[in-house]
Amino acid sequence: MNQSKITKYAVLGFLLLMVILTLSNSAFLTINPGEKGILFKRFGGGLDTETQYNQGFHVVMPWNKMYIYDVRIREGFDKMEVLSKNGLNIAIELSYLYSPVSDKIGYLHDEIGPDYLNRILIPQVRSATREVIGKYLPEELYSTQREAIQDEIFDETKKSVSEKYIHLDAILIREVELPVTLQEAIERKLKEEQLSLEYEFRLQREQQEAERLVIEAKAKAEANRIVSSSLTDRILRDKGIDATLELAQSPNSKIVVVGSGDSGLPLILGNQ
Repeated sequence: MNQSKITKYAVLGFLLLMVILTLSNSAFLTINPGEKGILFKRFGGGLDTETQYNQGFHVVMPWNKMYIYDVRIREGFDKMEVLSKNGLNIAIELSYLYSPVSDKIGYLHDEIGPDYLNRILIPQVRSATREVIGKYLPEELYSTQREAIQDEIFDETKKSVSEKYIHLDAILIREVELPVTLQEAIERKLKEEQLSLEYEFRLQREQQEAERLVIEAKAKAEANRIVSSSLTDRILRDKGIDATLELAQSPNSKIVVVGSGDSGLPLILGNQ
């Protein structure tokens, strides 16, 4: 074999190897779990927005291109400064859970592209946060209004991004930083409110105790009145005699003078 044929075969072999490598990188691909693909057909009408390719092995013509999107729920963070209702600066940190709408990734790619987080989601979260918090006072972020503010930010953002094929799962207010003087004032106010509630509770408890004592005293007075109205001198003498007889039977030394007490009741004189 002459030198020219060897060179020719070497060039052909090199070209064949390059074709194989090119085909293996572009024509054979794997979509991983949690991902979906959409296909751009260079000679077949462009981007196929209606068809999604699920996880697994796929063969793609080398002149076409597969775009792969992660469709799992992901978490994002953002920290910003916003103005409250009274014009004070508030530093707020948010986290949000999001994902592309899996059966709409073709439209998402066609209208927005893979950088939908920075182009759509983050601006909408910031816009809704500024709009909502601008309607509230800083101290309301420290009260039960915080959850309502969080829900309102979520509703406003979700309404906007859902039109852009993005699913918003949740928005959470992770941290709120107020000016130090304002934070101290709010904490003092909350502490005073707690003390006021405690004082009211103590007053209510003491009032209930006073009412209980009045009711108890009235019951005792009524019982004494009933007992007094049912007692006569004869009954009292009989009870006195019975008590005297019981005492007389005790082992202690004593002198019993019958009929010498008031109203004819016996007298008991001790040994002293």
